[in-house]
Amino acid sequence: MKILVLNCGSSSLKYQLINMDNEEVMAKGTYERIGEKSFVTHKVNGEKIKFDHPVKTHKEAIDFMTELLLDKKYNTIKSLDEIDGIGHRVVQGADLFKSSVVVDEDVIRKIDECATLAPVHNKSAITGIRAAMESMPGKTNVVVFDTVFHQTIPEERYMYPIPYKYYTDYKIRKYGAHGTSHKYVSQRIAELLGKPVEDLKTIVCHLGQGASLCAVKGGKSVDTTMGLTPLGGIPMCARSGDLDPSVVTYIMKKENLTPDEMELMLNKESGVLGLSGVSADFRDIEAEAANGNKRAELAIDTYAYKVAQYIAQYIVSLGGLDAIAFTAGIGENQFNARKKICENLKCFGVEIDEAKNHEFRDEGRISTKNSKVEVWVVPTNEELMIAKETQQLIK
Repeated sequence: MKILVLNCGSSSLKYQLINMDNEEVMAKGTYERIGEKSFVTHKVNGEKIKFDHPVKTHKEAIDFMTELLLDKKYNTIKSLDEIDGIGHRVVQGADLFKSSVVVDEDVIRKIDECATLAPVHNKSAITGIRAAMESMPGKTNVVVFDTVFHQTIPEERYMYPIPYKYYTDYKIRKYGAHGTSHKYVSQRIAELLGKPVEDLKTIVCHLGQGASLCAVKGGKSVDTTMGLTPLGGIPMCARSGDLDPSVVTYIMKKENLTPDEMELMLNKESGVLGLSGVSADFRDIEAEAANGNKRAELAIDTYAYKVAQYIAQYIVSLGGLDAIAFTAGIGENQFNARKKICENLKCFGVEIDEAKNHEFRDEGRISTKNSKVEVWVVPTNEELMIAKETQQLIK
């Protein structure tokens, strides 16, 4: 069985074609700047090819993607009939969706209802779904929500201590994000440890441009850092994460900012970018810190402390801890960030092997034999998890 996975942004399209018989990625790519000077980077047979191919719409991007998949030169597939289903990533399903679902018009309507909580992401997903349905009519389309994995979080943990009417009237509560990644990594950790996922208490640290932690007990999410929107939780590359709410209203009054202007500042100008004044890229900040830039050092130390602090909180949520897993761009590649986070956790018996941590570039354990908690680096694979969910629904 072959599954096509699509992840649509407002002006981008990421895709992977996966052979589910052996979980091999047959081809993948990223279409960027849709509507402008578009180009696509296509990876197939170990080769990376860039095509400057302007398109105005996501449908045109998908049409060109299918041309690449059918190109005899690459020998990926001979016919679109070989594609058994299409899986789509959708960020926000609120509490309208408790599982992945096959697409119909009612599903699309409900995804649009949830768009107030993730306007850019959900609207883009709908655009991608409709484009796929038009370009490849007759194919079964499945949507996989980032929020579904967190539907097992207990009520007392997802509710905010504000007047209850805001929950009943506007559904304001914690929904979380990155659920597909958290699910994949927590299951992969169980495989690596050779234990049933039902027996494990794991904290997954998805640390990328957007970042969230998830407490996973017995394979189920019991708490997570992102909240109503992807702005909550730990500080991120350009997002603030959690704040004293009065900080927001105080700055708005002082600077005479509109809600939209304040949201822009919190989402695009804060986090380690705001603290360091250097960049939203951790590599740039670490380079500056190594050169003695005190604000860059401050940004890294603040980030590491906040991540460690949430890990400590989630030991309470889990009633113990077996493993910590680092994943995503920073989690997989920034050894210094991992080191600083784990140094803050020594009081819990966390001990990492500095040589392994420094040299590590793939998947494996970075904790010492004496560590009371297993610490691993596990590259995430959201596309494979989406493909698995899609496969289950179309069988």
